[in-house]
Amino acid sequence: MAEKVHRRTVDLSAYPDLVVIYLGMRVNRLAGIKTLFGFGPRIANSVAARPDGLLLHENFLFSMFPPHAGMRQYWRDFDSLERWARSDPHREWWRRFIRDSGGTGFWHETYFMRGGMEAVYDDMVARTGLLAFAPEQPARGRLFSARARAGVAGASTIAAPLGEEDV
Repeated sequence: MAEKVHRRTVDLSAYPDLVVIYLGMRVNRLAGIKTLFGFGPRIANSVAARPDGLLLHENFLFSMFPPHAGMRQYWRDFDSLERWARSDPHREWWRRFIRDSGGTGFWHETYFMRGGMEAVYDDMVARTGLLAFAPEQPARGRLFSARARAGVAGASTIAAPLGEEDV
């Protein structure tokens, strides 16, 4: 006898500024395996520290060959996400990655409850996510910052991990 599907939905009215971000790291070269697996414990420790504003963190696997791992995070608001991204340990991870991607490609796509989205793709050899169908643009000038790409009003109160001139 078939059972009825138990359908549910959610009331997001308590989260008017909710931000969902998908992040991924894809191995481009053999050396990238070490880079990818080296991030696992660091990310786990960061999530265990319960950064202010992080509501949920989930890991998943896009593919085994080539290895392409990802995560989805739900943040209370963009300011919380940006504050975490511009502080340690993330700030230092980002500085090191921008200097040397370690044989990997990295990307993120951010979606906002109030509308809009933004994305960036660094050293991605495969067209992934929005990049697979939308016209590509250099992430330079106004498009260097997630805040600017997303059209989030105001200036950040926290210094960026690095400036465009560092890339």
